[in-house]
Amino acid sequence: MPKRLLQGVVVSDKQDKTVVVRVERRFTHPLLKKTVRRSKKYHAHDEGNAWKEGDTVWIEESRPLSKLKHWVVVQGEKRVEV
Repeated sequence: MPKRLLQGVVVSDKQDKTVVVRVERRFTHPLLKKTVRRSKKYHAHDEGNAWKEGDTVWIEESRPLSKLKHWVVVQGEKRVEV
């Protein structure tokens, strides 16, 4: 079975080697027929503490690394500071 890939935004980088990523999904409500946005937070492993708040990253499913971490940051792009 292939590993799932999700794209999200880093919302917290306070922990060591861990980032919290918010993944947003959009779907049409079955009754109201209106587009609805829902988000979920995932704890992901960040070996080099490379990603900071606001960065967009791709996370990949992995074996359990701790109680909450089942995802690993694969790649991403830094937020452009103006």
